Order: sequence, then C-alpha cells, then structure tokens
Amino acid sequence: MFVSLAELEYWVGAFLLPLFRIGSFFMAVPIIGTQMVPVRVRFGLALAMTLILIPVLPEMPTYQGLSLETWLVILNQVIIGTLLGFTLQLLFQTFIAGAQMIAMQSGLGFAQMTDPSTGIQVVVVAQFYSMMSMLLFLAMNGHLVMIEILAQSFYALPIGMNLFSQDVFIRIVLMVSWLFSAALLMALPAITALLIINLSFGIMTKAAPQLNIFAIGFPFTMLMGLIMHYINVPIFYDHYVRMTHYMLDFIQSMLPPLNG
Repeated sequence: MFVSLAELEYWVGAFLLPLFRIGSFFMAVPIIGTQMVPVRVRFGLALAMTLILIPVLPEMPTYQGLSLETWLVILNQVIIGTLLGFTLQLLFQTFIAGAQMIAMQSGLGFAQMTDPSTGIQVVVVAQFYSMMSMLLFLAMNGHLVMIEILAQSFYALPIGMNLFSQDVFIRIVLMVSWLFSAALLMALPAITALLIINLSFGIMTKAAPQLNIFAIGFPFTMLMGLIMHYINVPIFYDHYVRMTHYMLDFIQSMLPPLNG
C-alpha cells in the first residue's frame, strides 16, 4: 500500500493538533495536573484520551508542516486546553482559601504542611478540605464531566484559529473575585462564631483585668476552631455541590453555542 506524503502529513496533523489541546488540559486540570501525578503519566493519559476521542471528533483541517499558520493553530489549542483546565482550579482554591480563613481566625494556622499537589506551604486544615473536595469531585464523576466538556470544545471551537471571545477572558479574570466570595461564604459561620468569642474575651478583660485571658484565650479559641470544623464538615457537602455546579456551568458557558 502506497501512502503519499500529503496523506501522512494529514494523519500526523489530525492526531497532533487535538493532542496539544488535550495535553494542555491534562497539564492544567486539578488532581491529574498536579505534582502528585508524574509528567509521563499525564502525557500517557493525554495520548490515550486523544486516541479515544479522534473517531468522534470533526474532520481536521490540513496545514503545511512547519508554517507560521500551523504554529499559531498549535498556540490556540494550548490556550484553549489550558484555560479549560485552569478555570477548574479556581473551584478547589475556594475551599483552600475558606479553610485558611477559619484556621487563621482560630489559631490553627500555625500548623502548616507542604501541599503535595502544589508544593507550597498550606495550613493542615486547608489540606484536609482540599483532599475532601478532590475525593468528592471524583466520587461525583466531575472528571467525566470535564472530559465531556473538553470533547464538546472541538465542536464549539474547531481546530483552527478559533479562540475564546474577549468576553470570556474578562469573565475568567472576574472569577477571582468569585473565588474569595465563595471562600468567605464557606468560612462566614465559623468566623462569626469566633468573632463573638473574641469579643467575649475582650469584655471579660475589661470587666476583670486581673484575669490572664491570654493563658486561656488561645487554647479555648483553638478548641472552638476544631469544634467549628466538626460542625462544618457535615454541611460542607451542600456548599460543595452548589459551588461545583456553578463552576461547571461557567466552564460550559465559556464555549460558544453549537450551530444548529
């Protein structure tokens, strides 16, 4: 069987162009795109996912091998895949930020550890919420939803010079404010309770200056912080579901509507 150079070039392009978008997605998405997963494993997952999706993807355009247009198309695919994965990172950062707010107010912020997913120092409480949110995301098949959105992106934004609209980039930047709002909404009950406790200690200090509030204040505040986490964990699921649905709907809305 004779294979011409043009056919070989089309086959290679039809495989590599989707691979750039899928590979960028797996490098930026939470859980899979963290330092806990080796780069070789992520690359293997990207190759496997590309082989699975190629039969259901629309027909790929043909580009000359190393032309400027080809490099621009590759850059577009990298940007699309990275933004789809990075936007989901904001969801998990809300839980980490909310846990850190509670920990700092309750005196639990002194206990820190290195987050294996990012390699930075975070409080132990935030690491607990991060692991819990990741497990819930996998249990609710959130990773399958993201792969479905990734597959739909090839129809909404076909391979070529298609890119997100300027409005999408502005909305992603504005989502940073949503991150802190969602984190504050998660931590607000605990912060309010701890604020009342600190206010009570202030009144006690004013009423009885001879009491050593510092000797009992910090241990009691830390104890109340643990109690707040004990109360917050059972109701964390409802908050998690609301935030996850909002973020997945936002990622879906990033893609332009399909024609027809």
